[in-house]
Amino acid sequence: MGRLTAALLVVGALAGCAVGPDYARPDIDVGAAYRQADVAPEPQANAGWVQARPGVAPLRTDWWTLYGDATLNELIATLQEGNLDVQLAEARYRQAQAALQSARSGFFPTVGSDASVDRSGGGSGAAGGGVSNTYALSAAVSWEIDLWGRVRRSVEAGRAALDASSADIDAVRLSMQSTLAQTYFSLRVTDAEIRLMQQTVQAYERSLRLTQNRYAAGVAMQADVAAARTQLENARTQLLALQRQRAQLEHALAVLLGRPPSAFALAATHDVPQLPAIPVGVPAELLQHRPDLVAAERRMAEANAQIGVAQAAWFPALTLSGVGGFRSGQWAEWLTAPARYWALGPALALTLFDGGARSAAVQQARANFDVQAVSWRQAVLAALQEVEDLLVQLRVMGMEQVTQGRALESARESLRLTQNQYVAGLIDYLSVVQTETTALSTERAALNLLADRLIASARLMAALGGGLPAADALEAGQ
Repeated sequence: MGRLTAALLVVGALAGCAVGPDYARPDIDVGAAYRQADVAPEPQANAGWVQARPGVAPLRTDWWTLYGDATLNELIATLQEGNLDVQLAEARYRQAQAALQSARSGFFPTVGSDASVDRSGGGSGAAGGGVSNTYALSAAVSWEIDLWGRVRRSVEAGRAALDASSADIDAVRLSMQSTLAQTYFSLRVTDAEIRLMQQTVQAYERSLRLTQNRYAAGVAMQADVAAARTQLENARTQLLALQRQRAQLEHALAVLLGRPPSAFALAATHDVPQLPAIPVGVPAELLQHRPDLVAAERRMAEANAQIGVAQAAWFPALTLSGVGGFRSGQWAEWLTAPARYWALGPALALTLFDGGARSAAVQQARANFDVQAVSWRQAVLAALQEVEDLLVQLRVMGMEQVTQGRALESARESLRLTQNQYVAGLIDYLSVVQTETTALSTERAALNLLADRLIASARLMAALGGGLPAADALEAGQ
């Protein structure tokens, strides 16, 4: 009894070990602050972001509500259920759940049973000579003791993979939310451009009628009429192109929502979302708030655990097994004490030669960890670059919008003066065409700049992690 107790204590002590390196996230220098966040902005040019206060979460999880657009809020609420990319990520998460459960099953014994009836015979004697029956019923139990932590490292890898898959769902959802917001902003600005072109077409139609009347009165040339008609048809062509572009953006929104384009329509409005102030935190927060970085870090942890799985193959496997049951040649005596049998004992198995397969597996696991570690560092640097690029983009575009506003005011004033001069007969219509073309181009440039700033703000929201609480959910795993 003492020897059995001692053996069990030794086995328990060994089972507390796990070969392979314990995981620790590598250090990486991300800087104390974003460089572009420290640049002093021009007056009225920094509406795209603000510096977050210490200890305050950078973004809300429902960051899209900052734009104050009820239609956008409804579309993103629909996106959560209908988007096929999100559904695909969720299906992969369920795959990871099943894989983790499969790994955990290694902690438990395997139990099986078998029942059989055999009739056998031989020779060439009288009928029935040499024929016998065998009745058997047995149960077997097998349990591999996790002496070297192979199962524990497998579970550790499975748990990290599950965490990575969960972060993938957040990353896909955030990407789809940002894409939908960007598409929606493009559509709303296109609506504004369509309204501008419709007003322009109406103005050009009036100009054509005015020029035709002046030509009939002998105070304008035929070339002026041709120029007015050319200008009108060009504006109509641009209007058609904008209507085509809007239809394509509407189709893109339908697919993002998981609907066929024929079953989705979005009415035009006169409202364009306003650019919100985006709180920008410190670079270190990206490691917790960006789900793609969380996923990359968890895959690095998974690869680290797989090193221990590979190293455990070098050590012997201890399996405890037992079998028991009944076997008899007579049905009436089948389930009786004399027909009972049993066997119980340990088995120790060790591979002595495998042609270098185990060494190669360990090397492969270590190389895979290095791959994941480099990929994680690369993803972190790319994320920092993305944020810095979007910060400078929003800052400079804010300055551009200030100067563009002044150019727009000048273009409108120039158009008003030129039209008055033409009516007074001081200039020809070609001068009016040139001024109207410049004014229209300036109006459209202002709208396009607004669209670019809105799109850049949505991209910055996603680049900062969108306020998704991925790190909070995975804190225990890290």
